[in-house]
Amino acid sequence: MKRTTHLAALTGAMIALTPLLASAQQPFDLGKHEFEANCAICHGADAKGTGPYMGFIAYKGKGTSNLTLIAKRNGGAFPFQRVYEQIDGTQQVEVHGPRDMPVWGKDYVRQAREAYRDENYMMGRYDPELYTRIRILALTDYLNRLQVK
Repeated sequence: MKRTTHLAALTGAMIALTPLLASAQQPFDLGKHEFEANCAICHGADAKGTGPYMGFIAYKGKGTSNLTLIAKRNGGAFPFQRVYEQIDGTQQVEVHGPRDMPVWGKDYVRQAREAYRDENYMMGRYDPELYTRIRILALTDYLNRLQVK
C-alpha cells in the first residue's frame, strides 16, 4: 500500500511539473545559432567585438566590430537591407577584406546542396536559394534584436 501511495505521489508530481519543464525550455533561435556559428568568433558572443579572433583583425580601431551599435551608427534605424546584403556578399564590407568575406552567402548555398543532394535536387522541394535566404534573414533579424536602445 505504501509503495502504491509513493508511486501515485511521484506520478502526480511528474504530471504537475511537466508543463513547467516544457515552458522552461527555450525555443530554437535560428538567427542566434547562425551568429554563434559564423560571427561570434570575431564579434564575440555578446556581439560587441570581443571575440577571440578580434586581436588578429587589422580594422579593430574602426569601431565597427560592435554589432550592437549598428542602429546607433545609422541614426537610430537598423539598416536591415544593407546588413542583409553585407552578409550575403552583395555589398562590400571593407573590414572583412576581399569579397570572399563574409563567405556565408556562398557557404549557405553549398550547405543546402550538400544537405539535399539527390538526382532531382533542383526539381524537388528543396531550394538552395530559399535555404540561404532564410538563414541570412534569421541572422539579420537576430542582429536587429541585439541593438542597444
